[in-house]
Amino acid sequence: MARALFLFNHDAAHQVAHLAPVAAAMAREHTDIETVIAYSTSDIRARLEELIDPATRALIRWEELALPGWARALARPLDRLLPASRLLRLRTNRRLFAEADMVISTERTCLIVKRWLPPAQTPLFAKLPHGAGDRSVAYHPDYQRFDYSFVAGQKVVDQLAAHGVAPEKLIIVGYPKFEQVDLAARPDFFGNGRPTFVYNPHFDPHLSSWYDAGPDLLRWFASPAGQQFNLIFAPHVMLFRKELHASPEYRQARRRPEIPPEAFTAPNILIDTDGPRLFDMSYMLSADAYIGDVSSQVYEFLALPRPCFFLDCRGAEARSEDDDWHLFWKAGPVVHDAAALAAILPDFASIGAAHRAVQQDIFAYTIDLGTRPASARAADAIAAAIFARARLALVPQAAR
Repeated sequence: MARALFLFNHDAAHQVAHLAPVAAAMAREHTDIETVIAYSTSDIRARLEELIDPATRALIRWEELALPGWARALARPLDRLLPASRLLRLRTNRRLFAEADMVISTERTCLIVKRWLPPAQTPLFAKLPHGAGDRSVAYHPDYQRFDYSFVAGQKVVDQLAAHGVAPEKLIIVGYPKFEQVDLAARPDFFGNGRPTFVYNPHFDPHLSSWYDAGPDLLRWFASPAGQQFNLIFAPHVMLFRKELHASPEYRQARRRPEIPPEAFTAPNILIDTDGPRLFDMSYMLSADAYIGDVSSQVYEFLALPRPCFFLDCRGAEARSEDDDWHLFWKAGPVVHDAAALAAILPDFASIGAAHRAVQQDIFAYTIDLGTRPASARAADAIAAAIFARARLALVPQAAR
């Protein structure tokens, strides 16, 4: 039987909701292909079981990417600087990959497995991105090494094709994560009737606003002037996993600032650096306005168009670069420090209204909602690719 292996090899659960619906659809709708879920930690397994119903879970073969004791000891000190555990899980479990016909992952680390397997045992590799952002790291040359990329919409197709990825490798499937979420829900975490902002900084030390403006922004919300609003501080989950962050793309490392003490005691500030609501869109749905920098979560927020604000805290020289990942910054004003942002936040309603049409346009370009569930579209594409490869294998080499 053919085999599709869904890889969940991360240290946090923030990517699970993007791929879990596809694995579930594969198990339900393509029973002629064995669905395998390979997961890294018990927390990842628990999150998967929250998202996949019991009947479907029973159709799936579950494989833990366990590390032997020597590998855990080796990886522990190295994980502060590089994804040592992730790489060692791939290395020590390469038998699983040799048994698969396709490996589907939300990240590119898995491509290293190609170095460790002979061509006859190397499966197809497909990426389903965890998000649909615009920043330049999304165009990593490794995209050309994937056999397929299952993307959210036409924007990513255009971006990747412009960077040399063959168009036939790019398949639009939509945004599977939305299937797990009630987009009409409006959770209220404060109950005081004040407008609520969500602040969602990235962890990248070159691009994130947290390092230069984040603590000052939280201090402002904790001040008398900021008390007219609520703030949900919901950073990328990886921001507070480390004290020192390095950016290989930008060759920069910085120590992460701590959260100011007054933010913890302010009644109008909710702080969550590691909870499950960072992943399930609760905060994005509850907020009246968004503050961010380069996180693709802005597109999840824009499932319902609302005011957006962006902090670009790079230096003037970096800001003058000809970056090609600024599309989401058209959704609202871009400022360069916390004081400038605080000055315009009271006008959030009119600012949001002025940007609504643009927000709707860039959302439609980024995410194809389609008429069928994204998970089913992706599962069909996986099955088609696996069977196409099997048919090709039957054709004599000279006839190809």
